[in-house]
Amino acid sequence: MRVYSFPRGGIFFEDSTVPSRNTSETAFLPALSVIPMIQHTGGRARPLVSVGDAVREGMLIGKGQGMGSANIHAAVPGRVVRTVSWTSTDGLINDGLVIHMEGSFEKLGKSEEVFPWTDLSPSALQRLISDLGIVEMEGTGRPIADILSALPSAGEPYTLVVRCVFDDPWLAADYVLCRERLKAVVEGSVIMAHAVKADRIVFAFSHREKDIGSAFLAEAENYNVPASLVLTGSRYPQRNRRELELVLRNYEKKEETELGSLLILGPATLAAVHDAVKLKRPILDRYVAVGGSAVKNPRVMKVRIGTRIGELFAECGGFIDKPARIAIGSPLLGRTVTDLDEPVIKPSYAVFAMLDSQVGGSVPRNCISCGECRAVCPVGLDPEELFKRISGKKSGLKKSGAPDILNECHGCGCCEIVCPSRLPLSSVILDATVRGK
Repeated sequence: MRVYSFPRGGIFFEDSTVPSRNTSETAFLPALSVIPMIQHTGGRARPLVSVGDAVREGMLIGKGQGMGSANIHAAVPGRVVRTVSWTSTDGLINDGLVIHMEGSFEKLGKSEEVFPWTDLSPSALQRLISDLGIVEMEGTGRPIADILSALPSAGEPYTLVVRCVFDDPWLAADYVLCRERLKAVVEGSVIMAHAVKADRIVFAFSHREKDIGSAFLAEAENYNVPASLVLTGSRYPQRNRRELELVLRNYEKKEETELGSLLILGPATLAAVHDAVKLKRPILDRYVAVGGSAVKNPRVMKVRIGTRIGELFAECGGFIDKPARIAIGSPLLGRTVTDLDEPVIKPSYAVFAMLDSQVGGSVPRNCISCGECRAVCPVGLDPEELFKRISGKKSGLKKSGAPDILNECHGCGCCEIVCPSRLPLSSVILDATVRGK
């Protein structure tokens, strides 16, 4: 099969400190869970329980309020013992409920009732997905309900794209999920296609995972939905929306087919959709890759939402030495954390701790004009020039087209990764974009 890749820039990212992708392990159930009221892009969910209240596994405990907000559910049964609040390193103020686990589980270890869904209308499916608080299980956690509300008008053709592009080794949890819950991901894709009346499903897999992609396609043949497999390159940031759309439009042209508008979702999100519709189950747990050079025994774990990251590191044998950086997400774009009591939330696909030798120093030095940042930019920008103008080392951005130039940057971070002077190129450019400079 033909392999489709974006035309320029990017990097090949490897990391030997990532956990093995062979299998997952189930993490211990947390005696104390911290359930944040923000696990999504928008404002906080409104708490529905108070200190002293008993909660059941899967019980609605936070009501989403408006666009960007999603419902929150208790991941374990127990009692609310206190409330907590904190400010993350990116300035986000969050608060949560601390639940002491006690009582019986209603879902864990028991045969769950399976609900038929094929006769449900698209609107009924969308309502289930919204009620059970399903969000994108990566990035900022956009509520699926918001994504669906922004879809093209009825009658316009579009395709559901299942994004299984592994250009970052820290997507190990998604890879293991695809292997261990293949049927659930495929059926979740079919459910979503039905919910949005998509014309077809495209399974987009990086070419090194062709065998799993073929297995997805074979499983999809059990459903009455047109499906196809598209193999992509594995150069980062291939899974980025812009780069993935580029290769899909190229595929569309080469194969003389019409994809229409694209709805792109990852495998963890679609597995959550499957559980919500078929099992009436909110997001209670997720696969998380736990590793980094400071961690003794990296592994992929199935973790209850609200588990504190310090407990995950402890289950992996603890630290070899004092970490220089701890973060949630990938080292490429992950959010640094300073408190091991921060919990795993819906979009937390990876947690890592790095020794100083892996961080490689973080003190910026003077630009040496090596041009590496220009060579890897997938949209053809000059990050060095933009950085110097934004930071005042050159006169301000050119008036002509300056906003457009800034908006072309989609924050993949390639320039920042390869910069030998450790300059925060991508961070500064994105910040200027947000501020409208």
